[in-house]
Amino acid sequence: MTRKLALLALLVVAAFALSLMAGKLWIPPAAWFGHDANAAILFELRLPRAVLGLAIGAVLGLSGAVLQGYLRNPLADPGVVGVSSSAALGAVTAIVLGIASNPLILFGCAMAAAGGSMALLAALTWRQASAVQFILAGTVLASLSGALTAFVISIAPNPYAVAEVIDWLMGALTDRGMGDVRLAVPFLLLGAVVLAATGPSLDALSLGEDTARSLGIRLGRLQALVVLGTGLTVGASVAVTGVVGFVGLIVPHLLRPLFGARPSALLLPSALGGAALVLIADSLCRLLPGAGEVRLGVAMALIGAPFFLWLLLKGRVAWN
Repeated sequence: MTRKLALLALLVVAAFALSLMAGKLWIPPAAWFGHDANAAILFELRLPRAVLGLAIGAVLGLSGAVLQGYLRNPLADPGVVGVSSSAALGAVTAIVLGIASNPLILFGCAMAAAGGSMALLAALTWRQASAVQFILAGTVLASLSGALTAFVISIAPNPYAVAEVIDWLMGALTDRGMGDVRLAVPFLLLGAVVLAATGPSLDALSLGEDTARSLGIRLGRLQALVVLGTGLTVGASVAVTGVVGFVGLIVPHLLRPLFGARPSALLLPSALGGAALVLIADSLCRLLPGAGEVRLGVAMALIGAPFFLWLLLKGRVAWN
């Protein structure tokens, strides 16, 4: 187990280095500590982008593992079940209403919407063992959030703000600076600590609600931790980058055969795997040919949607 974690950590380090080097202008390690234009690009543009990619990927992977353990459903993911789109709704509403001049208000609205949608999803699916019921509840939540977001955008009085919001909704780490890092990372770290604290309770919950209660687990407290941690991590992620989905769905599934199905044993690997996935995907977005670059949210959707379909086809016999 320790060796596997070490290899995963090395993959994250390699992905972080790739993120610093990759782009239309390739910057090798030998040019990292000079005083030329390459060093300026590295420290002013690529380093903040890499730090945000590392942090956001880690919390999205972690939140996916926690949601799958808490809801006892392998299809749980903040993007799939509408938590990310709800966070986007909160942020877009703040922008359109003109109350997001202070970035903290934008983050607060996104985190509050993400936490509220997570609480609603938990209430709707807590006792539903059927994956079909879970998917339906998540689809309803995602569709409602998407429709309300489109409505808010359609009534926005400023067309320039509309164009900026639509571009932001596609999800990207482009043009992020150290100011964004200083603003987002404390919320991401706090949310990650809250989610990590749920590990032992998730292990007990996997044995059933009655067994968990007999072991002294307070299910109300566990739900509060999951809602708070998800709200902080997903809300802050969406506020700083837009919607980047499927990380929390893909990573736990890929790592579960290596680290086991016990929820607490999967939390740290999922965080490391999520960081590596987002960093590599963002680097590939920059390396693709063309004048511009593919948005990270679009790239993850192109990867995640076929993966989600494969999971559905793989499990349909068991769900029947």
